[in-house]
Amino acid sequence: MISPIDAMLWGVLPYVVLAVFIGGTIWRYRYDKFGWTSRSSQLHESRLLRVGSPLFHCGLLLVVGGHVLGLLVPKALTEFFGVTEQSYHVVSLLMGTVAGCAALAGLVVLLWRRLRTEAVRRSSSRSDRLTYVLLLAVMSVGLWTTVVDNGVRGPYDYRESIGPWFRDIFLLQPHPELMADAPLDYRLHALLALALFALWPFSRLVHAFSAPVHYLFRPYIVYRSRSGDRVGTRRAPRGWQRP
Repeated sequence: MISPIDAMLWGVLPYVVLAVFIGGTIWRYRYDKFGWTSRSSQLHESRLLRVGSPLFHCGLLLVVGGHVLGLLVPKALTEFFGVTEQSYHVVSLLMGTVAGCAALAGLVVLLWRRLRTEAVRRSSSRSDRLTYVLLLAVMSVGLWTTVVDNGVRGPYDYRESIGPWFRDIFLLQPHPELMADAPLDYRLHALLALALFALWPFSRLVHAFSAPVHYLFRPYIVYRSRSGDRVGTRRAPRGWQRP
C-alpha cells in the first residue's frame, strides 16, 4: 500500500502534466503562431551568447539522449546486446557528468548574460524568468543525482524502478509504488521536470519543436559569381537594347 500523496504525485500528476503539455502546445500553435519563437536577443549581446548557447544546447542534447537510453530502453535489452551493468554504470556516470556539467555551465553563462546586460534583462518576460529558474533547478538536481547517488554513494539502479515507472505511464498502467521507493533527490528531480513540462507550451521552450532539422536534408544552393559585367552566361549589351 502507498500513501494517497504518492498515488497523486506518481499516478495522477503525470497524466495531468501530459494533458497540459499536449493541449497547451496545440493551443499555442493555433492561437499564438507569432509568439512561437525563442525571442532572440542576439542584437543586444553576442559575445557571451556565442559561448553559452552552444555549450548549453550541445550539453542538453547529450543529457536528453542519456535520459532516453536510461528511461525508455529496458535493462534486459542492453544486457541482450552484451552491455553489462558495470559497463553501463561507468558510461552513464562519465557521460552524464560531462553532459550535465556542460549544459549547466552554458545555462549559467546565459543567466549571467541576461542579468548583466540591461537590454536583455528588460526583454525578459515572467515566463522567461520562471523557465530559467526551473531549468537551473532541474539540471542542478539531475547533476547531483548523477554525481552523488551514482558516483559517491554508489550506483543506484534506476532502470529497475524509475525506468519502468516512466514507461508504464505511457502504457496506461501506472505503478506509483516504484517511484515512491526511489531516493529523495530522484523524486525531486522528477517533480521539477514535471513542472517544467507543464510550463513548456507557455514559454519560449516551444521553439524546440521548430528546430530547422530540414536544413540538414535540403539540397545545396548553387551561387554563380559575377565576372566583370557578365551575369550568368549572357554578355551585357552595349548601348540601348530594343524591347
